Amino acid sequence: MSERIHILLADDHPLFREGVAHSLAAEIGFEIIAQASSGEEAVEMTHRLHPDIVLLDVNMTGMGGIEAARRIAADSPGVRIMMLTVSENRENLMAALKAGAHGYVLKGVSASELRAITRRVAGGEAYVTPALAADMLTEFSNPHPLDSFSQLTERESKILQLLSQGLTNREIGENLFLAEKTVKHYITSILQKLHVRSRTEAAVIALQHGVAGRGQ
Repeated sequence: MSERIHILLADDHPLFREGVAHSLAAEIGFEIIAQASSGEEAVEMTHRLHPDIVLLDVNMTGMGGIEAARRIAADSPGVRIMMLTVSENRENLMAALKAGAHGYVLKGVSASELRAITRRVAGGEAYVTPALAADMLTEFSNPHPLDSFSQLTERESKILQLLSQGLTNREIGENLFLAEKTVKHYITSILQKLHVRSRTEAAVIALQHGVAGRGQ
């Protein structure tokens, strides 16, 4: 990612979209490179402009944000994706994460919070609004998240810590002196033990258990 964070914003409510754009543009190092009014436009603009992060509303006329996230994740895997929505629906949250979103934020956040979260997600972190993150953990209650978490080996816990900080498989391997292929096998095991399907879901669980904040 370049020093400046290039942002693409997609929302079908012009007044709200302009307000978010204005708030984000006030942050040093942020640049709004495009605004889209639909999921279709967001997908096309992302493919053409290669932003660092895309902010998507879940519910938009035509293609919704979740389907747009899925297509962007498949077409432009290096782009960070964050949902900015009023939807507190657990199904929408899970669908967005499974589609490839790295963050899920409710529209009620303050401008300063939104700027801070956007910077974190653009920098490689996963973020889910805390109340929804707690609700999501309930989704994994069979078996209980703590029981699943306790099944991780010390090496797997360390890899999960690095994963939650946004490191790639190669970077994790370099940090732990492991082959990239070996790291991939470890992550597959971690996802299976935690009963999740994506790195972002695993990172959220790590954040909830305080793993991401541990020292080296």
